[in-house]
Parts: sequence; C-alpha cells; structure tokens
Amino acid sequence: MKPEYHDIYKTIGLNIIYYRNKNDMSQYQLGDFLDKDQSHISKIERAVVGISMDTLCDIAKALNVEPYLLLKPKD
Repeated sequence: MKPEYHDIYKTIGLNIIYYRNKNDMSQYQLGDFLDKDQSHISKIERAVVGISMDTLCDIAKALNVEPYLLLKPKD
C-alpha cells in the first residue's frame, strides 16, 4: 500500500467496521464469508494492508451494501 493512499484505506476500514457492526457480523464471520483469516480482516479494518477491488466487492457483497459505500467518507 502506498503511504499517500493510507487515508483512503482508513476510510474503507472504518466503513467496513460500521457496516459489519450494522449487520451484527463479527470479523470471524466476515472472514469465513471471504475465506480469509480473522486477523487479515482486522488488518484491513485498521488500514495495515491494502485490498484489491475484488476483495472490496466481496466485502460489500458480504455486508449487503454497494461497493462505493465502502469508499465514501462518513459525514
């Protein structure tokens, strides 16, 4: 992940947390849906690692939201 994109990844992570909690879903459950380890979900949410567009879309599908909502900063 390029350092100049850290704020974007931070926004994505915060949005994943928001929608995951709204769906009453744990990191473990999201990880199961994506076939990823819970620790990897945690790293995505904390913006420690970047994610691909495919992963972003898979996460959006798991959370029942449109992918663009994960990119949009909250007011």
